[in-house]
Amino acid sequence: MSPTTADKVWLIVPLFNEAEVIGDVIREAHRSFPRIVCIDDGSRDNSANVARDAGAVVIQHPINLGQGAALQTGFDYVLNNTAAQYVITFDADGQHDPIEALAMVERAKQEGLAIIYGSRFLDNRTKPGLLKQIVLKTAVLVTRLTVGLKLTDAHNGLRLIRRDALAQINIRQDGMAHASEIVSQLAQTDLPWAEAPVHIRYTDYSRAKGQSLLNSVNILVDLLMR
Repeated sequence: MSPTTADKVWLIVPLFNEAEVIGDVIREAHRSFPRIVCIDDGSRDNSANVARDAGAVVIQHPINLGQGAALQTGFDYVLNNTAAQYVITFDADGQHDPIEALAMVERAKQEGLAIIYGSRFLDNRTKPGLLKQIVLKTAVLVTRLTVGLKLTDAHNGLRLIRRDALAQINIRQDGMAHASEIVSQLAQTDLPWAEAPVHIRYTDYSRAKGQSLLNSVNILVDLLMR
């Protein structure tokens, strides 16, 4: 990515108690994205300092408000303080590959896309467990029924959003259903979009942190409550 292009892309990374891995995540991402903002959502560990030492801009919530609120804080920061043309939402636990995020940027520029949703179901590289597949497919079905958008993966944390689309997002869901809310609001923009195949790198850490049975149940509960 050229220096001029790099200034126009910001990575937004919400984090909560990720001190164990966030330094490595930021350093890996920095090879492709020099502009990274981490929203420390009330962590009780040293996450904010580790992210800052790794080179990210860090915004801290004094208490845990949820990933939806953390993302909105990041969106507001980029819109109010930068001239970024695109943002990439990026998980803090090492599941995403920055090279795939970089490919999203190049594709968006070439094809004039405002939104690119990452999908782990467009190829066979990602191997989620059976329960996770059921939850994610349920989220896809709910999205199709309520929004009318034919996505294959509605709860993927890796996505690209162009500035004009970003300005139309106002996340109110603080639970896991914020992902469906983002999709719903982006669909209402009628801006051009696509899906891109991405590999979710499930590790022992990410499975323990965010892929538990309880987390999957919470996604279903939030979707039903909506």
